[in-house]
Amino acid sequence: MRAFHLPLLCLCLTASGLAGCAPSAPVTRAAPPDPAPTSWLAPLHRAHPLVGKIWDTRAGRFVDAASVDAALGAARYVLLGETHDNPDHHRLQAERVRALTASGRRPALAFEMLDTSQQAQVDETRARAPTDPDALAQAVDWAHSGWPDWSLYRPLFAVALERGLPLVAANLPRAQVRALVQKGPDALPPETRSQLGLDAPVPEDVARDLREEMRASHCGHLPESLLEPMALAQRARDATLADRLLATAPDAGGVLIAGAGHARTDRGVPAWLQRRAPGARVASLAFVEVSDALRAPPDEAFPYDYVWFTPAAEREDPCASLRK
Repeated sequence: MRAFHLPLLCLCLTASGLAGCAPSAPVTRAAPPDPAPTSWLAPLHRAHPLVGKIWDTRAGRFVDAASVDAALGAARYVLLGETHDNPDHHRLQAERVRALTASGRRPALAFEMLDTSQQAQVDETRARAPTDPDALAQAVDWAHSGWPDWSLYRPLFAVALERGLPLVAANLPRAQVRALVQKGPDALPPETRSQLGLDAPVPEDVARDLREEMRASHCGHLPESLLEPMALAQRARDATLADRLLATAPDAGGVLIAGAGHARTDRGVPAWLQRRAPGARVASLAFVEVSDALRAPPDEAFPYDYVWFTPAAEREDPCASLRK
């Protein structure tokens, strides 16, 4: 399968990171159901023919939101992949969490945007201000975190507090990511390397695709010598996100909010979950921005169980600073 390339903002490890389990099926172009009327927030390509439609990669057909919510509800682990600065992705994520918890289910809600070193701050703030999402933002200093504006993520934290969901800081701390890039696997203790599977050989096709994603996400300007270290850090982050879901999810399971690269079923967090917990039901839904080049689901399989198409956010050229 050829690599499926996501928008640069999703892939760039220096911006926030990249982010398997369903077999692909022959693609058929069944007539899609009309999407429910939506007030889109992102401004670009709102009239695109795919906007609002949902592609079931396993069945090779379009489906409606109710079908997706039913499939997510049947999974123990749910991944909701995003483009970080797209407000529609966060709105739709919050709607999916509401649907998952409407019957009283209380899965853990894990975030790529919080690293494991911040869990104590999350827990302390939750005990002190159990209904105030803005107190959480202040406790983790979201304003200086490098993630998009808090207003985009606030609805997700608000629904978690409203529904009493466990909140999980799931990402590898940035200091460890930097150390991996600079020093390689030896930057971590042997037991940590072993736990994250960093000493295990990587199939060449997976290693090659990861290097190419690193190259593309940095607009071709990343030095060749850094491609492998960046790919290693990506693998470590995927493994950490999976381990945090496994370690913290209650009987009701867990939901991960992360960049769409992490939600890939072929080599992202779902693949790590399947290695760690064989037989566990995992469902991956990615929200994908449409473009002039993407007018219909491609013949190659998307590396997700479901793809929900949305308008695109307006942003500066992510390659401009690298070209300078």
